[in-house]
Amino acid sequence: MSAPRLEIHLERLRHNAQVLVERLGQQGIEVTGVSKATLGDTDIVRTWVAAGIGSIGESRIESIEALAASGVTVPMLLIRAPMLSQVERVVAHAAISCNSEPVVLEALARTAARQGVRHGVVLMVELGDLREGILAADLEAVAQLTLALPNLKLMGIGTNLGCQHGVAPDASNMAELSRLATALERRFLVHLPWCSGGNSANLPWLAAGGEPGRVNHLRLGEALLLGREPLGGTAIPGLHTDAITLVTEVIEAKTKPSHPWGQRRRTSFSSQRARPQAPGAHAGELRALVAVGEQDVDPAGLSPPEGVVIRGASSDHLVIGSCGTPPQVGDELRFGLSYSALLRAMTSPFVSRCLIHDRS
Repeated sequence: MSAPRLEIHLERLRHNAQVLVERLGQQGIEVTGVSKATLGDTDIVRTWVAAGIGSIGESRIESIEALAASGVTVPMLLIRAPMLSQVERVVAHAAISCNSEPVVLEALARTAARQGVRHGVVLMVELGDLREGILAADLEAVAQLTLALPNLKLMGIGTNLGCQHGVAPDASNMAELSRLATALERRFLVHLPWCSGGNSANLPWLAAGGEPGRVNHLRLGEALLLGREPLGGTAIPGLHTDAITLVTEVIEAKTKPSHPWGQRRRTSFSSQRARPQAPGAHAGELRALVAVGEQDVDPAGLSPPEGVVIRGASSDHLVIGSCGTPPQVGDELRFGLSYSALLRAMTSPFVSRCLIHDRS
């Protein structure tokens, strides 16, 4: 097989999805599977749907269109706010979108009227992570506008935590989201199907005994794909953390000095000038070059195999040191992936995908 490649164990992904759907279902929480890190991979999405995932979340309308064209029929949720330039496509292919701007809501309503459909809307609320969201004081007015606009259906409210500044879901902010949902229902005499509490970052709070309150929906990506929660990178009990691995090939293996020599400056991938090494630190080390680089993956998000240390990376190369069995040219090495590394590897046209269907 060619390298670099992602080996994707579909049975392990199915297991992760089934466990999370059942575990959260016991708390009355529905799961949207966020496939954006896979570029909306059809095989992964179909595996999730077969395991009980009832809707798919994507941040790009292009991926939603591709999934729809492939025959995926579950509702699609656009989890990034629609661009005004794409509202026609959003209404045509996404059943629901997350929103925070009145001008976009008005454009969605006009477009839905022209297309003769109703478009679902989740209003995103800012609860501290300072990414997208309506301030709590402004939520009632935006909800009133949404309810007044023809051809829109207010599906509920949601929030996003953990992605921008690492603000963790906790009893306080989740209770605030629940309070806001109840207040809107009482104010406007409506039922909100979803109170969307966030993403995989919510799982540690729930596992520690957090009370969901009105939270009945989560948008999960990292937990489904990698079996981990994002705030601490901790493995989630009962899930596979090795469902997807990166396989690379060694293209050079030589004993070289441990430290560079000569006058040093910044590199294309460093923001600061490199610090000088201590003089005399030139002991030999077995180093190898692997044919994958910054263009293909986030090197900081790779977990090397035992006996291998990552020394650095450039556009096209990963530099490793070995303290175990020396790698040889042509050898394959397997790396674990963080969410950022997975997302970039899935995006690279130079990283192929190998689907593994067995149950072993």
